[in-house]
Amino acid sequence: MAISTAFDPQVFRTVLGHYPTGVCVVTGVHPDGTPLAMVVGTFSSVSLDPPLVSFLPMKTSGTYQQLAECTSMCINVLTADQEGLGREIATRRSDKLAGLDWRPSPSGAPILTDCLAWLDVRLEQAVEAGDHLIALCRVDHLAVENPVAPLLFFQGGYGAFVVPSLVARIDADIAAGVHEAVASRAELEALAQDLDCECTLLKVVNREEMAAVGMATGPGKSPDSGLGARLPIIPPIADAWAAWLPEDEQDYWLSKATGADETQRDIYRRRLEFCREEGFVYSRCSGEEVTFASLQEATTRYASTRPTPAEVREIRERITEATSPEAYALTPLVDEERYDIASIIVPVSDARGEKSLNLRVSDLPRSTTGTEVRSWVDAIKTTARDIEVSLRATDH
Repeated sequence: MAISTAFDPQVFRTVLGHYPTGVCVVTGVHPDGTPLAMVVGTFSSVSLDPPLVSFLPMKTSGTYQQLAECTSMCINVLTADQEGLGREIATRRSDKLAGLDWRPSPSGAPILTDCLAWLDVRLEQAVEAGDHLIALCRVDHLAVENPVAPLLFFQGGYGAFVVPSLVARIDADIAAGVHEAVASRAELEALAQDLDCECTLLKVVNREEMAAVGMATGPGKSPDSGLGARLPIIPPIADAWAAWLPEDEQDYWLSKATGADETQRDIYRRRLEFCREEGFVYSRCSGEEVTFASLQEATTRYASTRPTPAEVREIRERITEATSPEAYALTPLVDEERYDIASIIVPVSDARGEKSLNLRVSDLPRSTTGTEVRSWVDAIKTTARDIEVSLRATDH
């Protein structure tokens, strides 16, 4: 392990980036009536008696200069699900709270809807500290608003801190998906036998990952992964789920395609449109074995551990690199044209009617006509509808 002896700003950032910090939004209402907001990752408790906290804004921050003129401020602790909110506030140059949900704190400063916790404070002192200020604040009111996993900044990226009880809750979600798969086991096995393929039922656990909850294979075939194996929800993965999300959630899904160029983003968008129009998506064997090996390696690495933000960025880049137009660009199937289909995915509604399940069929015969591929699609759709009927029956 190399030890730095000469000061290097980049090394400084990298080393300190290995210490996780919470993400907060400091809000206030300027004397002229303008709502203000600033994202900070340097908030901490200072004193219990008197109750003091601090945050560290840049000296050059124009927003902080305005916040310092407010009679009070509110420090909003963000949840893991509010990463998008934090990014939106951080990138806006003005009107940072326009269109966002909030209510006034006891002193009148904005409390962001669904934040993890909030502290209503008054600025007592600002101390110069290099290129930052230490804003020392007295706490007047505070409360836990939404006791879930917090948003953290770690290794240059955002992530979530999950305590064992929350991990158990996530694993329970997978267990619920396995229960759903048990109800559809007969349908999966029949389809695998009929098409001589591998059938996998995938369950969306949360907006970040999905898991294999059901599996069946044709004669002599071995599954690529086991039950419970997790997949990161990164384009093009889970597009048959993302196709039915609200536009802002689709934008969030697209934003995770690290390093994607405009051609790739167009492919992802078109896959969403194709799924909504046709009720399925497919991918082809591109002939680039290295590309597919890279994709499988990335997803396997994700499934085998709980990756850090830095590892997630690397996995996202690997998956994006593996998205070749030859493999993922969708066109209508032509009757006499021959296809090497890698996978076909059909969305499946759960017992609540939400399309949280994907039926994926892979390891299919090669060099097959468009007519035959369409017959596969029809069979997969029929199986998906049969699974939906089974899920509704077991839910009563």
